[in-house]
Amino acid sequence: MQAPSASVLLIDDDVEFTALLGRFLLQEGFNVAAAHEGEHGINEALSGRHAIAVLDVMMPGLNGFEVLRRIRAQSTLPIVMLTARGDDTDRIVGLEVGADDYVAKPCTPRELTARLRAILRRAHGTSTGAGKTLNIGPLAMWPEQRRAEWSGQPLQLTSTEFTLLEVLARNAGRTVSKNELSTIGLGRPLARYDRSVDVHLSSIRHKLGALADGRSCIQTVFRKGYQLIKE
Repeated sequence: MQAPSASVLLIDDDVEFTALLGRFLLQEGFNVAAAHEGEHGINEALSGRHAIAVLDVMMPGLNGFEVLRRIRAQSTLPIVMLTARGDDTDRIVGLEVGADDYVAKPCTPRELTARLRAILRRAHGTSTGAGKTLNIGPLAMWPEQRRAEWSGQPLQLTSTEFTLLEVLARNAGRTVSKNELSTIGLGRPLARYDRSVDVHLSSIRHKLGALADGRSCIQTVFRKGYQLIKE
């Protein structure tokens, strides 16, 4: 579990909601900071003082997507997006820009807190054999350090992207179902019509280089899942 003093940054112009959520998180042992507009949120997210951030899509001035883009240009801080319930477009765009996960509003503080805990557990590398280096072709991963390279060059992966790629790497040469990827990588069973795994893996593919024959090292296995090619 995460350290009790882990700091959560709430970036949301809804003062009443952030106060409610902040009180709940404090009771759960977190430290809490809030920013009610985009520029302040960006500065806080890049300060290095926080373990994770919650970012609302709908904000005046800089919206959540632009805030996320600017944070991602400099940081891999885990970020959960708050999206409108039923708005699949916001969810997909948020994941494409670099969100680790999303929660639909309105949501309960307990639901959001559970999601934050799951992301922080994964970010702290609690997987079995975390100390061993994984080497699959040009890919090298150091799970304990949450660090990865492709052909000797550092990979800038979000926490969720790292976890999903680690799952594939530990099962290289075997097809991993989307449900397994969702359960381990996102901390929840795959829901109907949920494209989160697909969007994250699309981003990972974009960040990885191609194999010598031009193929992506992550292959889609029709109606079964995904496989990391084992050379």
